[in-house]
Amino acid sequence: MRGVCAQSKEGGGPEGDRQAERAAMVAAQLAARGIGDRRVLAAMAAVPRHRFVPPDLRDLAYADGPLPIGHGQTISQPYIVALMTDLLEIEAGDVVLEIGAGSGYQAAVLAQLAREVHTVEIVPALARACRARLARLGCANVTVCTSRAS
Repeated sequence: MRGVCAQSKEGGGPEGDRQAERAAMVAAQLAARGIGDRRVLAAMAAVPRHRFVPPDLRDLAYADGPLPIGHGQTISQPYIVALMTDLLEIEAGDVVLEIGAGSGYQAAVLAQLAREVHTVEIVPALARACRARLARLGCANVTVCTSRAS
């Protein structure tokens, strides 16, 4: 597993790293539901989901459901992120294209496993926030593009 995105440059802050909550999420929501790839479980445990949701929803960051991130979009339920990642069977040298960056959470998880992740977002404000968030978290192998298909 790649070491990107595992260490936040934002510091612990009042929320800390919430590692215990991530571990509980991985055990109860992912492993218990059949996500068996240890690399995927480790990636999900490494990425601080609370950094990808609005501050007023951070207490719900590790809950078993999607959360609104603004602009009519949501951050996917942790199980869905893990399932999609598991089904991709990503190898360390892979380059991944993601459509719909949103908050950047899925890209950060993918970045733990792939050589490069390229993600596209059509909402400019979400793309800007995603790009800044991933940079703060040290996700150097993720490129965020803003584009609208026509």
